Amino acid sequence: MRQSLTPWIGVALCAAFLSTPAVAQNTAAIKNYPDKPIRLVIPYPPGGATDVIGRIMAQELSKTLGQQMVPDNRAGDSGNIGADMVAKSPADGYTLLMGALTSHAINANLDKDRIKYNLEKDFTPVAVVGVVPLVFVVNPSVPVKNMKEFIAYAKANPGKLTFASSGAGAPQRLAMEMFRYQLGLDLLHVPYKGSGPAMTDLVGGQVLTMSETVPAALQFIQAGQLRALAVTTAKRISQLPDVPTVTEATGLPNFDVVSMFGIEAPAGTPKPIIDKLSNDIKMILQRPDVQERMLAAGVYVNYLSPADSSKRISRELSMWSKVIKDANIKAD
Repeated sequence: MRQSLTPWIGVALCAAFLSTPAVAQNTAAIKNYPDKPIRLVIPYPPGGATDVIGRIMAQELSKTLGQQMVPDNRAGDSGNIGADMVAKSPADGYTLLMGALTSHAINANLDKDRIKYNLEKDFTPVAVVGVVPLVFVVNPSVPVKNMKEFIAYAKANPGKLTFASSGAGAPQRLAMEMFRYQLGLDLLHVPYKGSGPAMTDLVGGQVLTMSETVPAALQFIQAGQLRALAVTTAKRISQLPDVPTVTEATGLPNFDVVSMFGIEAPAGTPKPIIDKLSNDIKMILQRPDVQERMLAAGVYVNYLSPADSSKRISRELSMWSKVIKDANIKAD
């Protein structure tokens, strides 16, 4: 019996000896992280909210990490091209995603048969960094002054009120779909390729209402070109303090829809790297100057730890799955 075990013991000792340098090398790589530039993939074109947030985070993290974090815009397919690229990157902390997490969660449900990555299985959350509120607005030609009047008008004119969106799977569309479904309203969706053309036609009266991000709608509200009826957040916001929440205005419970943004790493990225990045982000987001820069872009700082980010992403996926199924929403 002793002779039969000898070869196996030798193999085990040899394997342990051979693996030790690799383990030591990996441990050293984690301990010395980062020792080269980090790429932050932004899966949308320059100029949008994801890009602005990503560039602020990259600039500040470059300082705290002592290595350059380089923004890399990889736009296309509603953010899916850049996200898929990061999902398939090495899990070493040197390729990260600046995610528009609400949009990714919607796409995961709306285009689930086409998307090549899994938002939960292929990524490890680093941190949620902020949210952008939405606001329900109407063209002033619509004879309503508040949300109760809007609901009454929509019910009295089924199918006649058109609502714009910045895209078929955009949070702006899904917020309105969720709203109209819960209240039983018959509204006609008119999709656009981006917020810019949608807002142009809304201000011009070619479409009549919309749920839009506050940064995109604010100047038109302040100029009297659009009328704000309600914000989609759980509480009122500082940029529109006199505008009620949807829950306040309608009585719908727990109506809380925002466009959420956060940084993700490929699944399997070592926990010490995730924790280091997340702790640095938490520290950065506590600084008043960073909060001011974010708010100037319409972003309210809202740090969540890796564990809490994971829970929030799961909640987004579940919520939008139900909305899309119940309201029978299609990608087209």
